[in-house]
Amino acid sequence: MSAVFELKNVTKQFGRQVALDNVSLVGERGTVVALLGENGAGKTTALRILLGLLEPDGGSGRIFGLDSWIHGQEIRRRIGYVPDKPTLYEWMTVDEIGWYCGGFYDKSFVESYRRMICEFGLPLKKRISTMSKGMKAKVGLALSISHDPELLILDEPTSGLDPIIRREFLESMVDVAATDRTVLLSSHQIPEVERVADIVCIVKHGKIEIVEKLDELKSSLSELTVTLRNGATDIPKPPGELIYRVQKDRQWQLLVRHARDSEVAEFQQGANVGAVDIRQPSLEDIYVGYMQGDVEGDSN
Repeated sequence: MSAVFELKNVTKQFGRQVALDNVSLVGERGTVVALLGENGAGKTTALRILLGLLEPDGGSGRIFGLDSWIHGQEIRRRIGYVPDKPTLYEWMTVDEIGWYCGGFYDKSFVESYRRMICEFGLPLKKRISTMSKGMKAKVGLALSISHDPELLILDEPTSGLDPIIRREFLESMVDVAATDRTVLLSSHQIPEVERVADIVCIVKHGKIEIVEKLDELKSSLSELTVTLRNGATDIPKPPGELIYRVQKDRQWQLLVRHARDSEVAEFQQGANVGAVDIRQPSLEDIYVGYMQGDVEGDSN
């Protein structure tokens, strides 16, 4: 498959603060790619470089094979973009803003926009200034995809929305990807990302910790809850690759990767091990593990 977007060895620094440190990421056609990370991790900076709104200090961003900084205006005409806080002309009605934006695209835009607004259950004559945040988010989404873009970029699009609206919004993202288009989603709503993402990229302090297909990532990881024998304080060498560990009284919680069955069996027979409960972690468990690293501590 050909790359729809690509960040290649991108670095960006603001003063002494490193926002992105040699970041590379590729998005293929028909996939939902999710960026996960804390505020300040560099997610929005990466999106702005891709959009051609920010020049990288090193490396490059490309969309449709075009350099983002050189061809930013052309790229922005061809994609859809929904920021955290869409900028809308609030004195306009829902219908008027669609008509206004339609002037930048071909004549099919307005018809497609009105059809989508009706599907969202929004009144065309309602003034935007009187609408809730959820309704404005739907207007922003309709404006961003009514020209049928090949790529949709979303920066925290469901922040502050109620659960029902968030679910509807994210389901529409799956519909977009199902039509062989691509979605790049930056979000901290991890359970929701887990429902829609094909590829997950975890960003920490401007660096990519991991980027992988979600189903393959989850199947390669195991969460082990280890109960120690009375009086024991140490555990044997964990099986596989240790991602994260934390101690709570007589229990250790471990997140390990690529642990073979033989290694797990040997670990369970360790001198200090009383019992081991094994389960597949959720995306939220995985995110916490990679963000906190190999941390030891007592929660009490």
